Amino acid sequence: MNLKEKKSLELGRVYLVGAGPGDIGLITLKGIECIKNADVIIYDRLINTRLLDYKKKNCETIYVGKKSSNHTIPQEKINNIIAQKAKEGKIVVRLKGGDPYVFGRGGEEGELLYDEGIEFEIVPGVSSAIGGLSYAGIPVTHRDFASSFHIVTGHAKKDNNLDINWRALAEEKATVVFLMGIGNIEYISKMLISNGKDPNTPVAFVSWATRYNQKTITTSLKYAKKCVDENNITAPSLFVLGGVVSLTEKLGFFERKKMFGKTVLVTRTRSKNSKLREKLEKNGARVIEIATILINEKENYQEIIVDKIKAKKYDCLAFTSSHSAEYFFEAMKEKRLDSRCLANTLIASIGSATTETIEKYGLFPDIEAKEFSGKGLAKSIVSYKIDSLSEANSKHKIVIDRVLFPCSEIASTTFEDALENFNIDVDRVEIYENKINYPIKEELINSLKNEKVDYITFTSSSTFNNTLELIGNENIHLLENIKKVSIGDITSETIEKSGLKVDMQSKIATIDSMIETIFDDIK
Repeated sequence: MNLKEKKSLELGRVYLVGAGPGDIGLITLKGIECIKNADVIIYDRLINTRLLDYKKKNCETIYVGKKSSNHTIPQEKINNIIAQKAKEGKIVVRLKGGDPYVFGRGGEEGELLYDEGIEFEIVPGVSSAIGGLSYAGIPVTHRDFASSFHIVTGHAKKDNNLDINWRALAEEKATVVFLMGIGNIEYISKMLISNGKDPNTPVAFVSWATRYNQKTITTSLKYAKKCVDENNITAPSLFVLGGVVSLTEKLGFFERKKMFGKTVLVTRTRSKNSKLREKLEKNGARVIEIATILINEKENYQEIIVDKIKAKKYDCLAFTSSHSAEYFFEAMKEKRLDSRCLANTLIASIGSATTETIEKYGLFPDIEAKEFSGKGLAKSIVSYKIDSLSEANSKHKIVIDRVLFPCSEIASTTFEDALENFNIDVDRVEIYENKINYPIKEELINSLKNEKVDYITFTSSSTFNNTLELIGNENIHLLENIKKVSIGDITSETIEKSGLKVDMQSKIATIDSMIETIFDDIK
């Protein structure tokens, strides 16, 4: 092995990744894989920071955001950081808004890496010049309007003079898209008109494209500067001109979504696969997730679960939350126990979320609560036992005398109390902690004070009680003008005991029903 080959093996690798224009779903699969495997992520201001949820726990993140000419870190220093981290033998992801090679300085960074002998790859992204306009209902090409398009920078490198062939651009019938051009809009429109562009050419400004706060405004070229001033249009905004702009009224799907412009604050545990968040966002809502509950497994809980399973003395397993089911079956998986250990053991569940978690492990509940509470699950278990003992089912008698109940340390005792009234023993095993998430206190208060929150959801009494504890009595007024959405009777009772009004309650205590309740409120 020569010295050059040895040096190459010692160096890390850099991925210049395009994160797309903002919607988290517009990054590529390869981009996500790069984030998952990165040792270091160096990211910009315009990326969707939820993408960082996919990183490894020990991944280092470095913010190098730039706002127009206000550079947090100069480009030269960014280049040095990328190279230095790679020279430490790390996998580095340089995460950029849009596409690295569309005014993203990716070429400059790539050249530096080549000169330094560092291996790198480009992972293309969806450019806002195409994807962002798509969300505004503006196709860059259309057989009736334009067979080509130009993407032009509206931001000069060192001085205010843009190196553009204005005459050629003005004479073209193509769609023209300016990126980073809001600060120079008066100069751009003046140069286009003075070089022959029709002053009545349709133009559009698309601010924060593909985001919850996207805003599309149309006018004509001659009124472009006036439009920016009157509507306080600021960066990041796209400026597009051409006949395709007239299609926005027909094709602009995004700003027509049912919950577009609405903000929902979700107080349950944050998850990359949150059904509540995903369905709300799919319908255009902005979702602020602030987990008021901190979930942690209890020490040695896996050994305790394994001992209980191996004892084979339980007739039924009862789960009242998806967390209890997940921790239970993960303990089995970790200790290399499979479903054969649960032969002849019934499984009882509350709610669709808990059932879905159980099914994820290849098992299906025998008993599902008709009432969504611990007491309701107890009733369902008793009914199941009584039915099995009836004369019609005498050949299939099922014994339910002992129930294993994995739960959190704050779980109510109503489930055990109800079953013990029917001489059914319950072995309560607290396998995870459910605590107040104090580190998010400031974030929660700031969101309630500074964001225009339309709805706040409470999926359990714990989420509400924790919210009150975190904001304090002095800030309880912040909840008064926000529509409070409760998942069920018990949670509603908890809210009303505080003196606050429950504005909406799910017809059924499920996430799907809660979402439908919010949708029904949208006029």
